[in-house]
Amino acid sequence: MQSGLVLLVMSLLVFVGVFAIGNPVDILINPDADQAEIERAIKALGLDKPMWEQYWIFLVNALQGDLGRSFVFNIPALQLIWQRMPATLELAAFAMFLAIFMGLPLGMIAGLKPGSWIGRTIMTGSILGFSLPTFWVGLMMILLFAVYLGWLPASGRGETVDLFGVPVSFLTLNGLSHLLLPAINLALFKLSLTIRLARAGTREAMLMDYVKFAKAKGLSNARVILVHVFKNIMIPVVTVLGLELGNVIAFSVVTETIFAWPGMGKLIIDSINVLDRPVIVAYLLMTVTMFIVINLVVDVIYSLLDPRVRLGDLKS
Repeated sequence: MQSGLVLLVMSLLVFVGVFAIGNPVDILINPDADQAEIERAIKALGLDKPMWEQYWIFLVNALQGDLGRSFVFNIPALQLIWQRMPATLELAAFAMFLAIFMGLPLGMIAGLKPGSWIGRTIMTGSILGFSLPTFWVGLMMILLFAVYLGWLPASGRGETVDLFGVPVSFLTLNGLSHLLLPAINLALFKLSLTIRLARAGTREAMLMDYVKFAKAKGLSNARVILVHVFKNIMIPVVTVLGLELGNVIAFSVVTETIFAWPGMGKLIIDSINVLDRPVIVAYLLMTVTMFIVINLVVDVIYSLLDPRVRLGDLKS
């Protein structure tokens, strides 16, 4: 019920906001068209009705799974988003993989050796990851790796192959080369966040009694760290990064625009430029739905990692 209320409020806010920005007819219709053609176009798009009636029609259709047709492409908005979604999900998943795969070991090293030069270097790098703006880093990466060195392509998705009917690019060398730069750019902030979470969790866990007891039993440092410390620092990491996955998907707009990655982020920017209202509303509702689903999955994983947490307890 709460999720439904959130979706309802979001749809109203977006609908009113897009309605207030301007009239799509001014952008979509040829300025040389006569008044009769303009009126026919307005009626065909359903823009001749007052705002409240347009919103009511949208709600009724949305309950039936119809979020409207794109003004520009004249196809269902959901179909257009579904076509772009695999590219965004692949980019977001690869970025999160890089953030976790690199961030966890670096954070644990910084936590185990906080006063060493390597620990200070890792933490300094994480500060840069937080501080540098994404768009600037992306442009510098294109300038260095694509223009000067010529190692990686600057834009596009490259060659794709179907995996269970879904086009993916990471399974081809050409597609992977196109994926690397935008994924690294998108992963930088999450990498810094993972490093700090892992470092804080490691330093806290090393002071716990169960770690001291494990050492007293004669277990090796590698076993203590990989079994006892690693499992416990994963609880806050999974919680935070699970929620951050929604942010990566929703806010990949900048990265997709810079690298011309054909995902949902670039689609929403293009739709805003032409006031394609059905696509804008459908995209934001899909994003909110993904946040809700991700939150649910994170709660379930959290309860599996920590035996003290039970779903039944969350109800009380």
